[in-house]
Amino acid sequence: MTETRIICTVDVVLLTLEQGALKVALVRRDREPFAQALALPGGYVHAQEDVDAQASAARVLREKAGLEGPPYLEQLATFSGAVRDPRGWSVAVAYCALVPAEVLAQAAGRLQLVPVDGLPPLPFDHRQIIDAAVQRVRSKSQYSSLPVHLCAEPFTLPQLQAVYEAVLGEPLNKVSFRRKVDELAMLEPVPGALQTGGAHRPAQLYRVRPPYRRSLSLSARGL
Repeated sequence: MTETRIICTVDVVLLTLEQGALKVALVRRDREPFAQALALPGGYVHAQEDVDAQASAARVLREKAGLEGPPYLEQLATFSGAVRDPRGWSVAVAYCALVPAEVLAQAAGRLQLVPVDGLPPLPFDHRQIIDAAVQRVRSKSQYSSLPVHLCAEPFTLPQLQAVYEAVLGEPLNKVSFRRKVDELAMLEPVPGALQTGGAHRPAQLYRVRPPYRRSLSLSARGL
């Protein structure tokens, strides 16, 4: 009896905010199956190169999105089965990555940013993977510091609130939001840095405290 070879890949849902909308980065596939179709950045696990699946995901982001420094990266779920890939029985370890839109400017021409609420037809089970990632991010954004990874530093509190509102898809009470930010203790003021201009008084600029930058693990911090 011939043993079936299992295809093992990683797929990354790379989310960002552009013009106030939550968007996912897609790439044009350069080979079959589904050549030229828009799809999630992904690829095979390189057993001789990648120490684990997360290293595979970071490599995929480096090769396909030009992201040298890993953004916030969290394992989402495993998707598997005999029918998700026409090449055969496969397992994909899916990750969710958050990055400010400014960082993706370096990947111009490689990626296409598409609103998560207006996705085109996608190959494999990539629509299901994106839906799971968006649900995860929106759920965690209700009680955690996760959306800060969509902000380019430094930022004001109103700018951060606008990011939370874009992710959640609903307005937030200013007082309640600022109380939650204080409880999370995730920000520190940039000394002497104020945003000036416009009709309002200068606003304090903030940055993410070092323990919360990039490699933030919500599960490890119990948030």
